[in-house]
Amino acid sequence: MPSISIIISTYNSKSALEKVLISYNNQTFKDFEIIIADDGSSEDTKKLITSFISKSNLKIKHVWHEDKGFRKTIILNKAILYSKSDYLLFTDGDCIARKDFVEVHIKHRKKGYFLSGGYFKLNKTLSEKIKKEEIINQNCFNLNWLIKNGLKKSIKNLKLIKNKKIATLLNFLTPTNASWNGHNSSGWKKDILLINGFNEEMQYGGEDRELGERLFNFGIKSKQIRYSAICVHLYHKRGYVKPEMIEKNKKIRKLVKKNKIIFTPNGIKKN
Repeated sequence: MPSISIIISTYNSKSALEKVLISYNNQTFKDFEIIIADDGSSEDTKKLITSFISKSNLKIKHVWHEDKGFRKTIILNKAILYSKSDYLLFTDGDCIARKDFVEVHIKHRKKGYFLSGGYFKLNKTLSEKIKKEEIINQNCFNLNWLIKNGLKKSIKNLKLIKNKKIATLLNFLTPTNASWNGHNSSGWKKDILLINGFNEEMQYGGEDRELGERLFNFGIKSKQIRYSAICVHLYHKRGYVKPEMIEKNKKIRKLVKKNKIIFTPNGIKKN
């Protein structure tokens, strides 16, 4: 059994997914499996994954369902059932992981907690400049390289700090809530199963955070690793986003908080 199962969501983002897989092929901690939760991508994504498997030592499973609109929560629940580890790390197929990303999640995991990480957003130009070499040599996390290639100087650049002591201090000082973020969060599989996984009624907009809110209601606490577990988010358009999705999800989350709901009837187990 691997120490950790990494669940990566994707949808028709072949180029980004390839960069992400390269980053996991470059990790300091190696004892993991990858489950790609594919929300209906075309055959190109399947070909990429098959090719990548043949060229690397990564243990990769491809979990796919037909494209019927945004159904990320459904494919994530399927991926959870395919996972072999008792600890799960969730991220997205457009988030390149720094080489110590998995190691940080393993190091900080703790019974009764889930871990909350963040991401560093890149613009379109920078995203396109990142090739295989920049991932392997870690330039895509190097502030000097990023600024040289167009990144603006900002207080937000502190997210890419390499000093572990400073990162730990910033984790403590940040006013950002340690919520469940789909691009960079991890937790114990048994806790996620006990609340019945993701609410499949939800589409885009807070669907990940709703799972974290039910974990809170269940008595699970969160731990901030925003400045320790680093990933860079590649630019992409979100043509699947619709205002009615967001409004529906807001109402569901409001009920979850008000009624202290723990178990969703629309999750992994039905009826």
